[in-house]
Amino acid sequence: MRVKRQKKNRRTVRFFTVCFGFRQPFKVLCDGTFVHHLVSHEITPADTVISELLGGPVKLFTTRCVVAELQKLGKDYSESLEAAQMLSTATCEHDEAKPADVCLSEVLGSKNSEHFFLGTQDAVFRKKLQMESIVPLLYGLNNSLQIDQPSDFQREVAKDSERKRLTMTDAEKRMLEKQTARILASSRGEGAAEDEQWETPRVASTRNGLGVKDKPQFKRNRAKGPNPLSCMKKKKVNDAKKPQSKPKAESKSGGQEAKKGESGGEKRTRKRSRKGKAGPEGT
Repeated sequence: MRVKRQKKNRRTVRFFTVCFGFRQPFKVLCDGTFVHHLVSHEITPADTVISELLGGPVKLFTTRCVVAELQKLGKDYSESLEAAQMLSTATCEHDEAKPADVCLSEVLGSKNSEHFFLGTQDAVFRKKLQMESIVPLLYGLNNSLQIDQPSDFQREVAKDSERKRLTMTDAEKRMLEKQTARILASSRGEGAAEDEQWETPRVASTRNGLGVKDKPQFKRNRAKGPNPLSCMKKKKVNDAKKPQSKPKAESKSGGQEAKKGESGGEKRTRKRSRKGKAGPEGT
């Protein structure tokens, strides 16, 4: 139930912020009965509790007439008087103290141009304000705070203001008519000049006259060709530049001949002596 109540309160605050321009920090105007309820039920700190209720930072105000009324109530309201004197003072142009409800209704007015929230425990005063002015109302219920839902009068005022924003005024209508006439005159002049120049009527495409494509055209990713560097032909080497390979036998013989040439003659061959074999034959 607590979550549902909180959502309901936030919805009410959103109604006043969207339709009537209430902005943070919210200004809360408190009368003597509301201050006394906060003090007697120990709802402290009051600004923190009210900010949790409204969903944003708040500033608390009162008037000199409210403070004067609390002074007249005696010692039972001494703590409430001290708490009210600590609040900021909203300007009320009253030389002599007036009743709190009269003072607050004059400060708020019918349109509530200062965008005040009002905290009061007076049920009759709350009903009167709901029928006459655009004021979101706060009240205390035991140890908790509540906010009144928008009345039928306030909802009707919001609808009227929305209709006024959507409809054009007489000045806006005149301005629009002048602009359209000027555009039509300029377009006729341009069309006549083009007809005289080309001497052919302009043909408009009935299928797609605005130049808008019927279907979105997407760029297809087609297969790309091979890398041109990988397709280069290999270079052919001429036969004259190629080194001729020789067989191994020829290379060896060629090496030996080269060694002979360097020494200057043929190599001597040694003959083996056969003394052992020649001895018996001589005998």
